[in-house]
Amino acid sequence: MAEPTSPAPDRLRPPDGLWRRRVASFGHAGRGVWSALRSEVHLRFHALATVVVIGLGLYCHITRLEWALVAIAVACVWSAELMNTAIEALTDLASPAWHPLAGKAKDVAAGAVLLAALGALVVGALVFGPYFFNA
Repeated sequence: MAEPTSPAPDRLRPPDGLWRRRVASFGHAGRGVWSALRSEVHLRFHALATVVVIGLGLYCHITRLEWALVAIAVACVWSAELMNTAIEALTDLASPAWHPLAGKAKDVAAGAVLLAALGALVVGALVFGPYFFNA
């Protein structure tokens, strides 16, 4: 007769509170996005552009691949803008007075947003152009 199996050893269980901390981390991230949306004009512009792009995608019935490209482009722009916001906040904290390196950090972070936005613009033109210009 087979012996009854014993419960898994404690070493296989996640530490107490691990799942709670993981779920809470999503809340922290959401709070960060919401905070940036409230404080950053450019991020609100990106939010409006995101709504417009989703509307265009629904209107044009874009393909699954096109949705994927649009989603990646939108995510890249949002990620770059959120990183820019974080870098600006940390730079202001670390260097309240003007410093050339602080200015450089902010300019480089803003440049990353610009490149992401230009890339998203190219993706948008390639995805939506044929629907409107019969190319």
